[in-house]
Amino acid sequence: MKKVIIIILLFWASPSFASHIVGGEFSYKCLGVAGLNATYEITLNIYRDCNPTNIGGGSPQALANDDPGYFSIYNGSNFFSFDSIFTNNIFTVPINFSNDCINNIPLTCISRMQFKFVKNLPISSNPYTIIFQRCCRNETVSNLINPGVTGASFVCTIPPNICNNSAVFTNYPPQIICVSNPFIYDNSATDVDGDSLSYEFCEAFQGASENNPKPINIGPLPNINSVNYSSPFTMSNPMGGNPTMSIDPNTGIITGTPNIQGRFVVTVCCHEWRNGVLINTVRRDFQFVVTNCSKAVVANTPIFSDEPNTYIINCKTKTVHFINTSSGGFKYHWDFGVAGTNADTSDAFEPTFTYPDSGTYHVKLIVNQGTTCPDSIDRIVKVYPDFKADFTYSGMICPNEIIQFTDLSNSQYGNVTQWNWFFGNVSTSTLQNPTFQLGNETSTYPITLISGNNLGCKDTVLKAIDVDGIQVFAGNDTTIVKGNYIQFNGQGATIYEWSPGNNLNTINVNNPVGFYPDTGRYTYILKGITDKGCVGFDTINVYVSNGPYLSLPNAFTPNYDGLNDMLTILHSGFSKLNYYRIFNRFGEMVFNTSDFRKGWDGKYKNRDCEIGTYYWLIKAVDTDNKEHFLKGDVLLIR
Repeated sequence: MKKVIIIILLFWASPSFASHIVGGEFSYKCLGVAGLNATYEITLNIYRDCNPTNIGGGSPQALANDDPGYFSIYNGSNFFSFDSIFTNNIFTVPINFSNDCINNIPLTCISRMQFKFVKNLPISSNPYTIIFQRCCRNETVSNLINPGVTGASFVCTIPPNICNNSAVFTNYPPQIICVSNPFIYDNSATDVDGDSLSYEFCEAFQGASENNPKPINIGPLPNINSVNYSSPFTMSNPMGGNPTMSIDPNTGIITGTPNIQGRFVVTVCCHEWRNGVLINTVRRDFQFVVTNCSKAVVANTPIFSDEPNTYIINCKTKTVHFINTSSGGFKYHWDFGVAGTNADTSDAFEPTFTYPDSGTYHVKLIVNQGTTCPDSIDRIVKVYPDFKADFTYSGMICPNEIIQFTDLSNSQYGNVTQWNWFFGNVSTSTLQNPTFQLGNETSTYPITLISGNNLGCKDTVLKAIDVDGIQVFAGNDTTIVKGNYIQFNGQGATIYEWSPGNNLNTINVNNPVGFYPDTGRYTYILKGITDKGCVGFDTINVYVSNGPYLSLPNAFTPNYDGLNDMLTILHSGFSKLNYYRIFNRFGEMVFNTSDFRKGWDGKYKNRDCEIGTYYWLIKAVDTDNKEHFLKGDVLLIR
């Protein structure tokens, strides 16, 4: 069997370049196999703007230049034959739109030019390719880069070794698309072989050039390249819209609400499947023109679902309230889509209906039924109660602990298949039962689970986990003279344990007493446990000297993190502080005190001092009434 690829390059800038062409499609029939040859009837439809008053419209000269059409045929990548085919049919495509119901009637005229010819093709293991080229597209196209020098292409495949008939698009392309109005268009196809069909937006193709707008291809099979889409448009998002224009992969129905006026090249690929294998693709490349025609009557309901054309997926109850966003109407009729009854209707503007059972229903709203300007819209409603998202968690609600989350979502219909977890602003997960590690500070973590099932139901549950940070404090490092006692004062917990127990009278209270007959440094670790079982640690150093002791660190960091924020005197054996003064590099005194308990916080006149080296002077009197004078420098770091 043979493969046929028809490539049409459409030019829009001047009559000789066929700027009046707005789209095209092809199909083929297998008429039979005789001996070593298969006979095919190839049909190519070109849609043309036949209104000469439109920009890029059809002047008589432009229309005449389309005939004949040049077709080059390839077997695999090898040239097979060339045909010059005259059109056999031209007629004006019906508008299929009531002009009486449009506030601002656009001028439209679309004609279909049809090339049809029969070709005997030797049976081959290679596909056949047929190319028809014409340049270029309309220079006012909105979604392409340099559209005035860009062509268009249409491609299909006749699979080898079978007598196959291609799918054929059922309806004519739309002529009038109104901006800001809901758009529904049936772009489906039929297949006489009964093959399965699927649909998607796909790339439009380039082809001929300005210098050779109607080429004769007798060389190697030319490359077929995609057009260049202008941002933000792509082959799968050719028009934008709100909601975005989309195509149902199963039905071929295009829906959405266009929100930008202009011309948009839209290509639909119809894929033909047989026994689960893709055997052919036919393409329709057409220029959708979105204008401010503004229908006078528009039937519309919103979409509260991620699924195409679905009004709502109600997963709580069988009762649905319908929102009506129609315009220009004065009477309304709803059919809620329950089979086998006529009692499922309402003439209310926004009715509420309780469905008798779960399932998927097709709802229709008709606005101004029986009048000159009616309009209608079909939406899908899914009713599958009861779906509920829920979860529980286990583990120690303490800093740095790992918490295990367990999904408890329940679906009466269908199976739970989706989990989207949000752990505050920290992390996310799509696992059914994830884990999450808490931070090391006091915090409240909002935990959100959005779960869903295979029927489209979704539900959200939010729970908060309050984490009490534990800050065990053993006390500040201190210095004493040997032979003296020190009273500890641990804080921040309920249960305490000091280690090691050297020189302490006990280790299981917050305030043990230590006695130090010898000099040295004694380091203790305080373990604290809160009433919730959270555990924290802190360290304290006790310096024991032979006599009076006084010192300052060589650096401190007043950055409000609670660590080393104050520059305080470490001392022992002193009874009086005459002064403790700090100066900046200009000799200006920035701090002064005579109280051992006070330290410098790195500020001067309530402003943070700059990073750098500062100089200190200390004069103090020890317990033997001897006066001591010390000086040094310190580095302020933030």
